[in-house]
Amino acid sequence: MINIQNLQRDFDLVRQQSPLIHNITNFVVMNNTANALLAIGASPVMAHAIEEVEEMVQIASALVINIGTLNADWVESMITAGIAAKQKGIPIVLDPVGAGATSYRTRVCKQLIEIVKPSIIRGNASEIMALVNETVSTKGVDSRDSSDSALQSAIQLATETGAVVVISGPTDYMTNGKDTEVVTNGSPLMARVTGMGCTATAITAAFAAINSNYLEAATHAMAVMSIAGEIAADKAHGNGSMQLFFLDELCNLNTEVLSTNLKQ
Repeated sequence: MINIQNLQRDFDLVRQQSPLIHNITNFVVMNNTANALLAIGASPVMAHAIEEVEEMVQIASALVINIGTLNADWVESMITAGIAAKQKGIPIVLDPVGAGATSYRTRVCKQLIEIVKPSIIRGNASEIMALVNETVSTKGVDSRDSSDSALQSAIQLATETGAVVVISGPTDYMTNGKDTEVVTNGSPLMARVTGMGCTATAITAAFAAINSNYLEAATHAMAVMSIAGEIAADKAHGNGSMQLFFLDELCNLNTEVLSTNLKQ
């Protein structure tokens, strides 16, 4: 059960503190996630060059590692940044985009989990399942499975890694291996807009930057994301306008809208 007062508190803290979120993310979503972070009041920076990631981490409040457009140079940068972030003590959020689609993606994700030890892992159902069971495959970067079917895998992954694991889907699940939270807001239209999952990861990092209870932070982030998406979908005429309305709704959210629209 989400405590609405705590949700409102964290939402206000993101806007008050405007944490700098260092994103090593994919080319497809850089613009989307940067705008989403700005809309909720956080500050984004996209930096992946090996020559600067360690220095960038030193001024950041959280690190996002997103493997969407993967190559060997970026993996090196991700590991370097992740080690620096761990040493600094800031949260690291891993998005295992397409894990299970190719052996390379799955292998890199497991390497990052082992070396970097992310605070939070957020993915769709198939991606989370693929990190636990190598026989699971994904449809490119899309899920073949429901979030409900991935819950046991998420609990196992959280238990084995010590990370909070988030499954995005019609129902969002957040677990630390012992406790599990649920968010039921959202809209099917969100899945028709590229980068929505990546945006959820970035927003999760913003909330983790201001709340060291990463299960609560991830839950609050997914609630904000889902409420904005649900309101936007009611106004949108398709996936093009959905993207625009989503950013507007993130920008216009306030504590009253959150309390009115949160489904419990």
